[in-house]
Amino acid sequence: MRVTPRASRDALGPGTEEHFAVRLAAPPVEGAANAALVPLVAKAFGVPRRDVTLIAGETSRLKRLSIAGDGAALEQIARSLYGEAHDG
Repeated sequence: MRVTPRASRDALGPGTEEHFAVRLAAPPVEGAANAALVPLVAKAFGVPRRDVTLIAGETSRLKRLSIAGDGAALEQIARSLYGEAHDG
């Protein structure tokens, strides 16, 4: 995920083929953006917050997350978030 902090509102959507684009209203200080990222991703994927873990990129704009759950269902949600522009 590529995170842009200090956005006007929180949003998760298609980015490039390598990552989602995430906009967070939270500033990138003292973990505020990371703390806002987890519930946003959990809501988008329909999983509890405890199932979303930041595994890389704590201080970077590019972050890797682990989302626990049914892989096929999570893949389908990811595809729907990307939309038709990134299918293939």
